[in-house]
Amino acid sequence: MKYHRFPLKRTVLATLATALAQGVIAEETVLPSITVTAEPLQKEQTINSTKVDANTLQSLRPATSDAASLLKNIPGVNLYGAGGVSSLPVIHGLADDRLRIKVDGMDLISACGNHMNPPLSYIDPTSVGSAEVFAGITPVSVGGDSIGGAILVDSADPEFAQAGEGLLQKGEVGAFYRSNGDAHGGNLSATIANEKISLTYRGSTAQSDDYKAGDDFKPAGLAAAGRGWLDGDEVGSSMYKSTNHSLALAMRHENHLMELKLGLQDIPYQGWPNQRMDMTGNDSTQVNLRYEGEFDWGGLEARAYREHTRHVMQFGEDKLFWYGSNSGVPFTDGVPCTPTAGMNGCAAGMPMDTEGKNSGLVVKADLPLSERDLLRVGGEAQRYRLDDWWDPSGKGMWPNTFWNINNGERDRLAAFAEWEAQWNPKWLTQFGLRYEKVDMNAGDVQGYNTTSAQYAAESAAFNAADREKTDHNIDLTALARLTLDDTRSLEFGYARKTRSPNLYERYTWSTGGMAMRMINMAGDGNGYVGNLNLEPEVAHTLSATFDWHDPAQDKWGLKLTPYYTYVNDYIDAQRCASANSNCGAANQTDTNAFVYLQFVNQSAHMYGLDVSGHYPLAENTSYGDFTATGVLSYVRGKNRTTDDNLYNIMPLNAKLAVVQSTGHWKNTLEVELVDGKDDVSQVRNELETKSYGLLHLRSRYEWKQVGIDFGIENVFDKFYNHPLGGAYTGQGKTMSGTDVPWGVPVPGAGRSIYAGVNYKF
Repeated sequence: MKYHRFPLKRTVLATLATALAQGVIAEETVLPSITVTAEPLQKEQTINSTKVDANTLQSLRPATSDAASLLKNIPGVNLYGAGGVSSLPVIHGLADDRLRIKVDGMDLISACGNHMNPPLSYIDPTSVGSAEVFAGITPVSVGGDSIGGAILVDSADPEFAQAGEGLLQKGEVGAFYRSNGDAHGGNLSATIANEKISLTYRGSTAQSDDYKAGDDFKPAGLAAAGRGWLDGDEVGSSMYKSTNHSLALAMRHENHLMELKLGLQDIPYQGWPNQRMDMTGNDSTQVNLRYEGEFDWGGLEARAYREHTRHVMQFGEDKLFWYGSNSGVPFTDGVPCTPTAGMNGCAAGMPMDTEGKNSGLVVKADLPLSERDLLRVGGEAQRYRLDDWWDPSGKGMWPNTFWNINNGERDRLAAFAEWEAQWNPKWLTQFGLRYEKVDMNAGDVQGYNTTSAQYAAESAAFNAADREKTDHNIDLTALARLTLDDTRSLEFGYARKTRSPNLYERYTWSTGGMAMRMINMAGDGNGYVGNLNLEPEVAHTLSATFDWHDPAQDKWGLKLTPYYTYVNDYIDAQRCASANSNCGAANQTDTNAFVYLQFVNQSAHMYGLDVSGHYPLAENTSYGDFTATGVLSYVRGKNRTTDDNLYNIMPLNAKLAVVQSTGHWKNTLEVELVDGKDDVSQVRNELETKSYGLLHLRSRYEWKQVGIDFGIENVFDKFYNHPLGGAYTGQGKTMSGTDVPWGVPVPGAGRSIYAGVNYKF
């Protein structure tokens, strides 16, 4: 149902009409997909959202193995730098857990102190069938426990054979290669179905070595003692390997659909150039059961899911693994040894393990009250359990297991109601109310040993504290669309959104330097510690979208979206103060070093403007059709409590492109322009970046069942630092607080020539 308006008669008629039309145009090889919902109604009634169309998805897939990158051309959306398949989308300056991100309807949670396994890392770009973004003002039926917006990414709907057509058998196989990092991989999908039952398998694999920047940004040499060589332009710890499988069984009867989807992910390694650790294992299993149906009284959707993640971190091949004696005589870093205790002992890296168990249930109903009014009601429940422990490995990390989070609990229970009214052909309104209860708790913790007075004192204080927390959160939304005529419309609204802290923000407890450096969801190289006294964030957002377009909405269009968000109890950071030396006086005043921070509630605001448009430059020429497209985004974020700048705020940026379509060809020339970032977070010692411009070329050729993509990203191999790339900690002695140079941003990728081919059968 996709959370939109579905009067029953129109839905059934539109579904039948769509199926008949598809049957006419797909007579050669591909039989039509049969879905419960009707796309024309979705497009007509969707408020305040942007969808990535199928052609855009197809053209972007060969150039990336990161599903979040498929969203990068949506106005207001940018990406935080992370691992090669795990970047974090940001909407209007708000990212990560501040966004409600659903993959195939599942609310996935990152089970990692560095958030290395965000929700979109659990789906490969080749498996993405649709993507929709709600920026800022999100209907309460889409989700809660977020303040910045929502992202819905789904694999393709199940397909069934047409009546009388016999057995449907179809599939697709593809492969890609990208020169930068020697990235390569492939994908396979296959479907067998009759009129009632459909079975689909999807699989994909992708891997890459370290990528290279457009120029040297550091001296060439050994990545670390006992490690391999890194060139001056080689970005350490940017390699990855990922494999995903899914199997979906769907059954259809009249206006009812049931689908069971099983998923499996294996990431044996994924480096992190802006974290001190690397992912050395991420195994996930998913079970996802959904039902969609239409009744005389309306529509019903239900979903139950279970996801289990085992996540492992350690130092990858570009970071020091063997930590030797602190005496330096003889120098023993990088030399294999037997782990022993004490600062003059030896450590075999630093193993960090997490296990996350995530279960959820969602029920939603669309109740048409009249030709004008639709009532949408529903409820959600989520149960999440997290263990985060670090086994002893020697030196100060000995002899016990360090419990970072022990039996962490985060349970959500929500109910919502949403009233949508089509008052007349000009006015459409939507009002929503959502209540959400968030219960959190965590068990007793311990340090590596009892000889450290600080470990003993801090763990004892944490264990004696009241750790059971309950938040009662209220969300409100009010949206309206005014259609002035067939070329002009206006959408505007207000939202009150609430997010409770995550487990790492509330329950990480040690202010020891090494322990704090292992907690970092920002990619800034700093260390963090939690805060049991955190309150939920409450955001108030005002937004409007002015939309001009041709009457058919397929020739030209221009959209302007100004917005403003004020956040009470915004979870930011302040320099920590404790008996540990890393939280001492120097930490309060350092301006050119990595620092140590504690999560705190403050207040903040963000405001900005998104502009997007497209216009036909020429049509029906001997060289085909030419269309100009453009996206421009600006956002400013300030901490109202400290007057500091908010962290990782994207500066003014734009993408301008000319698209040529002729016959079987589609060619794109794109210019990407980014302003310098000098409004930086002082409390984090955030790094400034310079302005830059990049040129990209992309082509796609389609012939019968074959699609071929090729292009060049960063044509002129220009060196640049992406403003949201974070601080470079991709090599060297990263467990140390002082042995990684401060002040080096993670550089963007240099020139990459890519090609991809897909064959449908």
